[in-house]
This record gives sequence, C-alpha cells and structure tokens, in this order.
Amino acid sequence: MNTAKRVVRAAAVQIAPDLDSADGTLGKVVEAIAKAAADGADLVVFPETFVPYYPYFSFIRPPFAAGPEHLLLYERAVVVPGPVTHAVAAAARSHGIVVVLGVNERDHGTLYNTQLVFDADGELVLKRRKITPTYHERMIWGQGDGAGLKVVDTAVGRVGALACWEHYNPLARYALMAQHEEIHCAQFPGSMVGQIFADQMEVTIRHHALESGCFVVNATGWLTDEQIVAITPDTGIQKALRGGCCTAIVSPEGVLLAEPLRSGEGMVIADLDMALITKRKRMMDSVGHYARPELLSLVLDGRRTAPVVSSDRSEPPLSTDDREQACTRPYTTTAS
Repeated sequence: MNTAKRVVRAAAVQIAPDLDSADGTLGKVVEAIAKAAADGADLVVFPETFVPYYPYFSFIRPPFAAGPEHLLLYERAVVVPGPVTHAVAAAARSHGIVVVLGVNERDHGTLYNTQLVFDADGELVLKRRKITPTYHERMIWGQGDGAGLKVVDTAVGRVGALACWEHYNPLARYALMAQHEEIHCAQFPGSMVGQIFADQMEVTIRHHALESGCFVVNATGWLTDEQIVAITPDTGIQKALRGGCCTAIVSPEGVLLAEPLRSGEGMVIADLDMALITKRKRMMDSVGHYARPELLSLVLDGRRTAPVVSSDRSEPPLSTDDREQACTRPYTTTAS
C-alpha cells in the first residue's frame, strides 16, 4: 500500500438512476459521495454503468424495437474526460475519497461499459472498458481491451475492478490477482433476473475474495416500482426487472463484513482491516507460494488497441521497440 493507514472504511452504494436525465443521475452520485464521506468512508463504489443508467431496455426489448432508446443513451452517455468526470473528480477531491463509478462511455460512434477510478485527490487513475459485454449487452456496447486489466495505486491501497460477468472469466480475475490487488471493486446492474442472480453474485464475489486474498466491495443498481412500470407496462416482463441485488463487502477470508443490501436504496459500509490480507495469503497466495508458474501461467496482451496505426513516411523508420509501442504487432506480458 502507498499509505500508512491500515484500516479503510468502504461504502458500497445501491441506488436507482434517474432514467429521465443524465444530469439527475450525476446529482445522485455527487450526493452519495458526500454522504459516504460524512459517514467516514475512504472509498465509495457505485453500480455498473450507473451514469446515466444501465440499459435495462436492452434486456427486455428486441433489437429492432430498441433503436430509439439506444440512440437516447448515446445522447446521454459520458465522454471521458468531460463534464461528468470533472464533477466527480471535484467531489472526490473535495471530500478526500476514492470513487469507483460505472458509466456508459461514448467514444464517437461506439458506447462502452466503462469503469472509472478517481483517487482521493480527484485524479482519474483508471479508465477501463468491460472486455466482453454479456448476452443482450452486445447490441449496446463495444468490447474493451487488455489495457484495462490493471490494478492502480490509490490512497486506500491497490485497487482493481471488474464488471458483472467479467467475474466469470477466471483469466481476467487472475490478471488482477497477479498485480496484487488489495481492494477489488465489483459492479453489477441489479434489478434483473430475480433472486438467482443475487445468489450467484454473492457466490462469485465471495469466491474472488478468497482466491485473490483481497477485499471485495460490490455495488448493484436498483429500480423502483415506478421505474419498472415506466420501462414496460407488461406485468409478465416486469418480473425480469426485479430482484438480483446483493450490494455487499467481503473480507479476504470470504466473510461478509456487513449485512448485504438486497432491496431498496441504501449504502453498505464496513471497515477493512488490511492486515487480513496477509493473514489470508500466509496460508494461500494464488500468485505467490501457491502458484506453479512453471506449469501454469497467464499471457496478457496489455496494449490499448486502435483501428488504425499511422506511419509518417517522412520520418525515419520506426525501431522494433517503437513499432511495438505503436501497436503494429502484438506483445505479451506473462503474469505468473
């Protein structure tokens, strides 16, 4: 850790977005940051693509009927950097708190499921994109790349993040584990699928805490009854937009540090005793003494991808190292 502080107070927020206004959701974010800080939190985590809102419409609407709502999401999506990131950075800096926020990021003609980590001084220290959108999400978002599979140093320690079913990709999780994450920030949409989604989510985050030997702070979204009715008047389809919430904080020993929040809006707060990381890893360090890198290892292409690489022929030819940096051919790093 880059701080002498050994106990970190974390807050996981379960909250409903403003489906009618991107600015309204941003206002709720800033308000929740202030509340978490007032409760003594050093870290606050928000749900998946919370700003402006998770595209619930894509889960219940066929693609041919989702065009208008998809275009509206484009209009309200977040440009990074931009007004939304500036406002969140200012709130983080004002309250001296680390913020992990999920947004729909617009990069010209494509939307991405993006996780942003702001340090306590307001600096944006990580922008990563979900590497594989799930099921219906593939009609909404583009794919991220290996450059986002990164753990960053913050005021609360080494922080990593994944969104939703990325947690079912063991190699993505291992990439973060190998970078010695201390606090893993997980984000799910919530208000989907029903209780089975919540049950699976709890198993997933508790398992990652045990396997990584880190704390997991998980935030899920929430829809009010009024919002569900506004999304669809069909009472049968409405069932697909209920349940599926498990906002929780887990210790490196797989223990829930507070009662999970399974319905309604609220905030789960817990103190993270960082000494528990060593206590767990003394017995089982998946990327240390319990690893067998000579038998099993992970190859990670950590480049940020781009559709075009330009070479100015008026300049001297690029060296091999320069070409690799320019992404003209792949390179790999081995996490062992």
